[in-house]
Amino acid sequence: MSDPASDPASRLQATEKENRLLTRKLSRLEQNVRQMEEIQDANSKLLSKLMLELEQERAKSHRLLLNILPQQIIDRLETGESVIADRYESVTVLFSDFVGFTSISARMAASVLVEELNRLFLEFDALCQETSVEKIKTIGDAYMAVGGLPDTRPDHTVAVAEMALEMLAVIERVNATAEAAWKIRIGVHTGPAVAGVIGSRKFVYDVWGDTVNMASRLESSSLPGRIHVSKDVADRLGSGFLLEPRGTVELKGKGATETFFLSVRNG
Repeated sequence: MSDPASDPASRLQATEKENRLLTRKLSRLEQNVRQMEEIQDANSKLLSKLMLELEQERAKSHRLLLNILPQQIIDRLETGESVIADRYESVTVLFSDFVGFTSISARMAASVLVEELNRLFLEFDALCQETSVEKIKTIGDAYMAVGGLPDTRPDHTVAVAEMALEMLAVIERVNATAEAAWKIRIGVHTGPAVAGVIGSRKFVYDVWGDTVNMASRLESSSLPGRIHVSKDVADRLGSGFLLEPRGTVELKGKGATETFFLSVRNG
């Protein structure tokens, strides 16, 4: 009896069977490879999408943080500096407050009041950007800004004086279409101060010292539509601005103090 394995027809059938099995295995392997490539591609797209969304959220968070802290302070916090506290030998502090705000808020619709106040403060924020003066905070209807920090600069008093004058121009411009007849008092003083970050969940970049108190006193004793400045401010501005002597004014906690009204920039 002949051996089937030695029969050419049998060997051919065996080979064809092996080829079919190998073909099926290769087909399954190729299918598995394609599925893996599809999964890898889907994962890559998902990862790219997640990275893009993460970057967008990071940028959004950074923009929100910039509304609270100066960029230089953010950079210091990101490097791990936990206590931000700096002493400045010379800065210029501006305080402003709207005249008769309580009576205005009592007779205006809440939505209109907030809309007009927001419009004014947005204009003031833009002025800070233009003059490189640092907005510190708003307290109700009061607005506080400081020149000379967090980056020191020799012309901080001039920058704040220019901003104060532009704030009066903003009031006139807004009043042309506003429901309320807005009037503002401004006080400006220059001197040493301490600035730093307080809080952990809600960061606040703030400024402290007698210079801040003096600017606040000058604002509260100013007149509607006037910029009330100290002699220190007047001396630093020199002949570059028109300053009207107001004489001696009794300031709370300061006593008799020589002050001036800042009118316009000369030239």
